[in-house]
Amino acid sequence: MKAFLITLAALAFTGNVLFAQSAHFTTSGSISYDKSINTYALIKKLYGSDMNGFMQQAFDNYKKTQPQFKVLKSTLTFADNRTLFTPIPPETAGNSFFGLPMTDQNNTVYSDMNTHTLTAQKLVFEQTFLVKDTLRKIKWKITDETRDVAGYPCRRANGIMMDSIYIVAFYTDKIPVSGGPESFSGLPGMILQVALPHENLSWVATKVTDVTMPAGSVMPPKKGKIVNNKELYDTLMSVFKNRGNVSQINFVLKSYLL
Repeated sequence: MKAFLITLAALAFTGNVLFAQSAHFTTSGSISYDKSINTYALIKKLYGSDMNGFMQQAFDNYKKTQPQFKVLKSTLTFADNRTLFTPIPPETAGNSFFGLPMTDQNNTVYSDMNTHTLTAQKLVFEQTFLVKDTLRKIKWKITDETRDVAGYPCRRANGIMMDSIYIVAFYTDKIPVSGGPESFSGLPGMILQVALPHENLSWVATKVTDVTMPAGSVMPPKKGKIVNNKELYDTLMSVFKNRGNVSQINFVLKSYLL
């Protein structure tokens, strides 16, 4: 009996060692994301009661020539617990009559989870800002819901940011980097899918490449007028305060501050 127990313990130990050896975690590589925007919903939300006459006609023509969902592509590279989110310019320009900043990708975002800092290059009209601040604070609550995204097992988390914006995210602990697309972060693993349901926006990973990144490939952007988040907000407020009603101003501000 004693010999049997010793043999059983040895087999269990061997199994644990083999499992530990077979378990693989991706700590460096790149992720391709698709950003999907419901343009019809955004236009209705922005113009609301103003959607009549000429604006209604313009919207009807827009729907005849433009798809409801605009899809934009981007890449997130990561290494050494740092990430760099880089938009990929679209192959063709869309109809910009309604001037919706949320239908573009104006941010290049570097996040350093070691120092809890963020550097974001933001294009606002013709001016480029370089926002240097701490990582965005998001109140997360992890749930039991799971799904596979880009071949990785993910768990759902619900969050709140900027006091009122509701977020649904799916992250994987198989990529033990607390990052994600744009400036979404703060979960115990990489965010591979995130949606802002009330803003009609979502990002989803389409491909994860597990590869060792060359030294110096994950670096912050450097060009732009240096500001922090509050200074950018104050600057935008001074520009937009007399352009539209309060809801329209808040809508546009949110587009640039996300």
